[in-house]
Amino acid sequence: MNNNQLMTRAADNIRILAASMVERAKSGHPGGAMGGADFVNVLFSEFLIFDPDAPTWSGRDRFFMDPGHMSPMLYAQLALLGRYSMEELQQFRQWGSPTPGHPEVDVLRGVENTSGPLGQGHTFAVGAAIAAKFLAHRLGWVMSQTIYAYISDGGIQEEISQGAGRIAGHLGLDNLIMYYDANNIQLSTTVEEVDSEDVAAKYKAWGWHVIEIDGCCPEAIRKALCEAKATVGQPTLIIGKTIMGRGAVGPNGENYENRVNTHGQPLSAAGASIEATIKNLGGDPEAPFQIFPDVQELYAARLQELRELAKARKQEEKTWREENPDRAGKLDRWFAGEAPAVDWKSIEQKPNQATRAASATVLSALAEQVENMIVASADLSNSDKTDGFLKKTRALTRGDFGGAFLQPGVAELTMACLCIGMALHGGVIAACGTFFVFSDYMKPAIRMAALMELPVKFVWSHDAFRVGEDGPTHEPVEQEAQIRLMEKLQNHHGADSVRVLRPSDVEETTIAWRMAMENTHTPTALILSRQNINDLPAPEGKSRKEAAEAATRGGYIVLRDENPEVVLIANGSEVSTLVEGAALLRKDGIRLQIVAVPSEGLFRRQSQEYQDEVLPRGIRRFGLTAGLPVTLQGLVGDNGAIWGLNSFGFSAPYKVLDEKLGFTPDHVYKEVKTLLSK
Repeated sequence: MNNNQLMTRAADNIRILAASMVERAKSGHPGGAMGGADFVNVLFSEFLIFDPDAPTWSGRDRFFMDPGHMSPMLYAQLALLGRYSMEELQQFRQWGSPTPGHPEVDVLRGVENTSGPLGQGHTFAVGAAIAAKFLAHRLGWVMSQTIYAYISDGGIQEEISQGAGRIAGHLGLDNLIMYYDANNIQLSTTVEEVDSEDVAAKYKAWGWHVIEIDGCCPEAIRKALCEAKATVGQPTLIIGKTIMGRGAVGPNGENYENRVNTHGQPLSAAGASIEATIKNLGGDPEAPFQIFPDVQELYAARLQELRELAKARKQEEKTWREENPDRAGKLDRWFAGEAPAVDWKSIEQKPNQATRAASATVLSALAEQVENMIVASADLSNSDKTDGFLKKTRALTRGDFGGAFLQPGVAELTMACLCIGMALHGGVIAACGTFFVFSDYMKPAIRMAALMELPVKFVWSHDAFRVGEDGPTHEPVEQEAQIRLMEKLQNHHGADSVRVLRPSDVEETTIAWRMAMENTHTPTALILSRQNINDLPAPEGKSRKEAAEAATRGGYIVLRDENPEVVLIANGSEVSTLVEGAALLRKDGIRLQIVAVPSEGLFRRQSQEYQDEVLPRGIRRFGLTAGLPVTLQGLVGDNGAIWGLNSFGFSAPYKVLDEKLGFTPDHVYKEVKTLLSK
């Protein structure tokens, strides 16, 4: 145990570095970082368990940051551990630096998650805690790590905290410890101006163990963490009363603590003096980017202690591996993040079913063959058909993580972030389902999964206005265009940020799921129908199952006449409508080619020769989509026509809607004839 004087000096070192980083960048948030330094210093110097020489060790404790604007605190803390150099801290917020304005996941440096939108970071931690419990049931004590989360006033206020807090308490996640940095200051107001709730009472009502402390006192922090570690059957919330801009002073030594204006700008811009503040905290204003010698010794000792712990742990794991070769093999495979072995050929689909039903068939097989997969549904498993998975396992419950299905209740954004947290933890394949129209609730999480390049599977059923009698509130129209924009957005490795797949029939659904499971580097979206879809025709000599393999190229020819006059393009259930319309057109002697494009992004990554074969140049194109016409604009181009939906849907049986809205073979016939007559 370190003496409190040294601990405060180390925290002051973090405060100096954090404030100096923001000052040098002329941009950032120093106040919260200065207030929270005491907690992170105690956590990292005395409690957090990791291997300094193997940062990706699967058994490590994990620290999830929610308020990304407090990144200077995290970078400064990690610099004390040797993960960042002083030169890198001085490049805060600059082009190409490893110290961006908000932390971006970099496990090698100790950054476990990308954080920015408040509320998501601590929800990732809840997901990681679920993953750890799930894996501990299957692998044993090697997954006995503690998950730590750090949240601020803003994160507590974000609505997602309701879902995260409720679910963590309901599941009794005693491997989760969350620190609430309650400094009472927000970016533009004090907390009292916007919030009068009793946070402690709220979390207690959710089943959390709650501890309230002076967040500036090392001894109080230490005692709270020990109590939290000893708590069984409940997650713990430590509410630390901290001081915004702790140690900040003006040119003449006047107090600049607890001021709103130190939250989101350099101290000098807030009227304080960076030089006087550094001096007040025991630093050298002429050389602020340094680690105090006694603090350096403190962390050198901690790193040595951690190396000794890691050495002992590795010996224990070696013995465990010898005694449990099967479990050891699973541990290695699961954390390698490779696509699981699945007998895809053995999956038999019933013909002419809804693609959500086909998805259920696949999920049933995955439940039996993929031991490290968790599927969740926002109270819709029997409707989005993720219950195909649930029927082969059981729900995760307090004290029993032997199942593999998460029931988060009606909480789409929370559910998505929990799955992201599972993926960040590693060792788990996560998927979640709901209705496509409710993907709107999930967009902020999808974006974060895409930015972090996490292979979460998003499963959305009820893909179009054919939800019918439920009416326009439940009928997606613009949603496909929105998610396909994410497929056009490139991540920092140059890949499509999200793989979007809308299969055209049951066999294509199997292929879509296979692509999703084999996509280990980005999120995948599966968009599925509520209503039955007629299976597409197969070329002579091939079964439909064999023909559907072509979907792996993103787009392919379903049916082709020699020297076609027009190319008909669609995905999902609209492809079968094109097939029926084509029969009418052929009676008039019109030669055509029908193309299914479940993923435009994947199709555009094929060779130009292949693209030209599927979409021949110089030939008229007609697109059919149950979404906005712009969804197919990139495929149809200007020398063609698209029939889509330009309005919200309507309440009526889906067959009536097909007729009224022009999604029938007869209407396809009329539209193509009109196109060709121009």
